[in-house]
Amino acid sequence: MVPEAAAGGAAVVTGVFDLLHVGHVRFLAAVRERGLPLLVGVEDDRRTRGWKGPARPFQPEEERAELLRALRPVDGTFLVHGDPSVTEWTAYTALLAPLAPGAMAWTAHDPYTEQKRRAAAGLGARAWEIAETPDRSTTRIVSGRMPG
Repeated sequence: MVPEAAAGGAAVVTGVFDLLHVGHVRFLAAVRERGLPLLVGVEDDRRTRGWKGPARPFQPEEERAELLRALRPVDGTFLVHGDPSVTEWTAYTALLAPLAPGAMAWTAHDPYTEQKRRAAAGLGARAWEIAETPDRSTTRIVSGRMPG
Protein backbone atom coordinates (compact mmCIF):
# COMPACT_ATOMS: atom_id res chain seq x y z
CA MET A 1 0.00 0.00 0.00
CA VAL A 2 3.05 2.26 0.17
CA PRO A 3 4.07 3.27 -3.37
CA GLU A 4 7.79 2.99 -4.02
CA ALA A 5 7.90 6.63 -5.12
CA ALA A 6 6.67 7.71 -1.67
CA ALA A 7 9.10 5.63 0.37
CA GLY A 8 12.16 7.48 1.64
CA GLY A 9 11.73 11.15 2.34
CA ALA A 10 7.95 11.14 2.72
CA ALA A 11 5.99 12.87 5.44
CA VAL A 12 4.47 10.27 7.75
CA VAL A 13 1.44 10.58 10.01
CA THR A 14 -0.27 7.93 12.12
CA GLY A 15 -3.73 7.75 13.63
CA VAL A 16 -7.02 5.92 13.95
CA PHE A 17 -9.01 7.83 11.27
CA ASP A 18 -12.17 5.98 12.33
CA LEU A 19 -14.94 8.19 10.97
CA LEU A 20 -13.38 10.42 8.36
CA HIS A 21 -14.26 14.08 9.01
CA VAL A 22 -13.19 17.56 7.91
CA GLY A 23 -10.54 17.76 10.65
CA HIS A 24 -8.80 14.73 9.14
CA VAL A 25 -8.99 16.12 5.61
CA ARG A 26 -7.67 19.54 6.61
CA PHE A 27 -4.82 17.98 8.60
CA LEU A 28 -3.76 15.67 5.77
CA ALA A 29 -3.98 18.51 3.21
CA ALA A 30 -1.86 20.78 5.44
CA VAL A 31 0.83 18.11 5.73
CA ARG A 32 0.85 17.38 1.98
CA GLU A 33 1.03 21.11 1.16
CA ARG A 34 4.49 21.15 2.72
CA GLY A 35 5.72 19.40 -0.41
CA LEU A 36 6.60 15.83 0.57
CA PRO A 37 4.70 12.68 -0.43
CA LEU A 38 2.31 11.70 2.37
CA LEU A 39 2.14 8.25 3.96
CA VAL A 40 -0.56 7.54 6.54
CA GLY A 41 -0.17 4.85 9.19
CA VAL A 42 -3.60 3.55 10.22
CA GLU A 43 -3.78 2.14 13.74
CA ASP A 44 -5.07 -1.42 13.52
CA ASP A 45 -8.33 -2.55 15.14
CA ARG A 46 -6.61 -4.00 18.22
CA ARG A 47 -4.69 -0.80 18.97
CA THR A 48 -7.82 1.27 18.34
CA ARG A 49 -9.86 -0.80 20.83
CA GLY A 50 -7.05 -0.47 23.36
CA TRP A 51 -7.10 3.32 23.12
CA LYS A 52 -10.74 4.10 22.34
CA GLY A 53 -12.63 1.27 24.05
CA PRO A 54 -14.34 -1.98 23.05
CA ALA A 55 -16.97 -0.32 20.83
CA ARG A 56 -14.33 1.08 18.50
CA PRO A 57 -13.35 1.17 15.74
CA PHE A 58 -16.58 1.71 13.85
CA GLN A 59 -14.90 0.75 10.57
CA PRO A 60 -12.36 -2.05 10.06
CA GLU A 61 -8.69 -1.15 9.58
CA GLU A 62 -8.55 -2.11 5.89
CA GLU A 63 -11.56 0.07 5.06
CA ARG A 64 -10.14 3.03 6.98
CA ALA A 65 -6.91 2.66 5.00
CA GLU A 66 -8.85 2.41 1.73
CA LEU A 67 -10.78 5.60 2.47
CA LEU A 68 -7.56 7.45 3.19
CA ARG A 69 -5.90 6.24 -0.01
CA ALA A 70 -8.83 7.72 -1.94
CA LEU A 71 -8.01 11.22 -0.68
CA ARG A 72 -6.01 13.48 -2.99
CA PRO A 73 -3.30 14.40 -0.43
CA VAL A 74 -2.51 10.78 0.50
CA ASP A 75 0.16 8.91 -1.47
CA GLY A 76 -0.06 5.65 0.46
CA THR A 77 -1.08 3.94 3.67
CA PHE A 78 0.21 1.24 5.98
CA LEU A 79 -1.25 -0.50 9.03
CA VAL A 80 0.25 0.02 12.47
CA HIS A 81 0.20 -3.25 14.43
CA GLY A 82 1.26 -3.96 17.98
CA ASP A 83 0.44 -3.81 21.64
CA PRO A 84 -1.73 -0.70 22.30
CA SER A 85 0.21 0.02 25.49
CA VAL A 86 3.46 0.52 23.56
CA THR A 87 3.73 4.21 22.72
CA GLU A 88 7.35 5.09 23.54
CA TRP A 89 9.35 7.10 21.04
CA THR A 90 11.65 4.13 20.42
CA ALA A 91 8.63 2.15 19.17
CA TYR A 92 7.75 4.93 16.69
CA THR A 93 11.37 5.00 15.57
CA ALA A 94 11.49 1.24 15.01
CA LEU A 95 8.15 1.27 13.19
CA LEU A 96 9.06 4.09 10.83
CA ALA A 97 12.77 3.45 10.25
CA PRO A 98 12.17 1.24 7.16
CA LEU A 99 10.26 4.13 5.55
CA ALA A 100 13.13 6.61 6.13
CA PRO A 101 10.69 9.51 6.55
CA GLY A 102 11.69 13.04 5.71
CA ALA A 103 9.17 14.37 8.22
CA MET A 104 6.71 13.23 10.87
CA ALA A 105 3.54 15.21 11.43
CA TRP A 106 0.81 15.24 14.07
CA THR A 107 -1.92 17.57 15.25
CA ALA A 108 -1.48 20.04 18.05
CA HIS A 109 -2.57 18.56 21.39
CA ASP A 110 -1.74 15.00 20.31
CA PRO A 111 -1.20 13.09 23.57
CA TYR A 112 1.93 11.49 22.05
CA THR A 113 3.53 14.73 20.85
CA GLU A 114 6.73 14.31 22.87
CA GLN A 115 7.19 10.69 21.79
CA LYS A 116 6.67 11.65 18.14
CA ARG A 117 9.02 14.61 18.41
CA ARG A 118 11.74 12.36 19.87
CA ALA A 119 11.12 9.70 17.21
CA ALA A 120 11.46 12.31 14.45
CA ALA A 121 14.78 13.41 15.93
CA GLY A 122 15.92 9.79 16.19
CA LEU A 123 15.06 9.25 12.53
CA GLY A 124 16.66 12.49 11.36
CA ALA A 125 13.23 13.63 10.15
CA ARG A 126 11.63 17.04 10.43
CA ALA A 127 8.96 17.37 13.13
CA TRP A 128 5.75 19.12 12.06
CA GLU A 129 3.03 20.00 14.54
CA ILE A 130 -0.08 21.00 12.58
CA ALA A 131 -2.93 23.07 14.02
CA GLU A 132 -6.04 21.03 14.65
CA THR A 133 -9.51 21.92 13.41
CA PRO A 134 -11.34 22.94 16.58
CA ASP A 135 -14.26 20.83 17.78
CA ARG A 136 -13.89 18.19 15.06
CA SER A 137 -13.33 14.60 16.14
CA THR A 138 -14.88 11.16 15.78
CA THR A 139 -15.72 11.22 19.50
CA ARG A 140 -17.67 14.47 19.05
CA ILE A 141 -19.50 13.07 16.03
CA VAL A 142 -20.72 9.93 17.78
CA SER A 143 -21.59 11.76 21.00
CA GLY A 144 -23.69 14.34 19.15
CA ARG A 145 -21.49 17.19 20.41
CA MET A 146 -20.56 18.69 17.03
CA PRO A 147 -21.10 22.45 16.92
CA GLY A 148 -23.35 23.98 14.31
